[in-house]
Amino acid sequence: PGRPWIHATRSSGGAYRGAMDIVILPDAEALAVEATSRVLAEVEAHESLMLGLAGGSTPLATHAALAAAPVDWTRVTAWIPDERWVPPNDPNSNQRMMRETLTDQTGIELLAPDTTAGTPAAAATTYGDLVIPRLTDRDVRSVVMLGMGDDGHTASLFPGTVAEGNDTISYVANFVPQHDTWRLTATLPLLAEADLVLFLVVGEGKASRIAEVHAGEDLPAARVTAKEAVVWLVDEAAASRLS
Repeated sequence: PGRPWIHATRSSGGAYRGAMDIVILPDAEALAVEATSRVLAEVEAHESLMLGLAGGSTPLATHAALAAAPVDWTRVTAWIPDERWVPPNDPNSNQRMMRETLTDQTGIELLAPDTTAGTPAAAATTYGDLVIPRLTDRDVRSVVMLGMGDDGHTASLFPGTVAEGNDTISYVANFVPQHDTWRLTATLPLLAEADLVLFLVVGEGKASRIAEVHAGEDLPAARVTAKEAVVWLVDEAAASRLS
């Protein structure tokens, strides 16, 4: 109980390159324990770590567990794979959530885009200039936590948007017609610079998309790659439509 009971792989199909590793946990609580364990192992094993933090509500339990862990956080710098074009203290701001639930409590340095001035495109470029050199530095370990939306998007790479097809190592502004708003997001090639990507996915509402990703459907989340591994941590509800 509380430990993963399935490990599945998919080695071909769709646009995904390489194997898809799926670890199925009994519930959201067990998933947070597993995610925390994997992140802490990375922190303890490396002198310098760039940690990408996911937005949304799913990572909150993982953040709480990480914040309570007695580790040396000075070796970790956090960054934001995607942000909404809202002020930093807006209730919908990813950086506000990350500060309140993790970085302010641990002293982890959080690199966040400046959404208070200029245009989304200018803010994205400035932020990219800040984080890309660190994320592409092979002497710095890079781990990214991501979520997946009901439509198969990850970060702010929504299906059919311009940024989804951007094939450069960039951080860009992306207009999302589905929500009539601008987002700032890492591109797929920038996410691919990570050594390890951890997807955190919970709930029956994600079950159809998880099955599609596993089957090789061409969804943004399914196209995420990494230098070493992309590991999907999912609860039983989200995995309920896997064969």
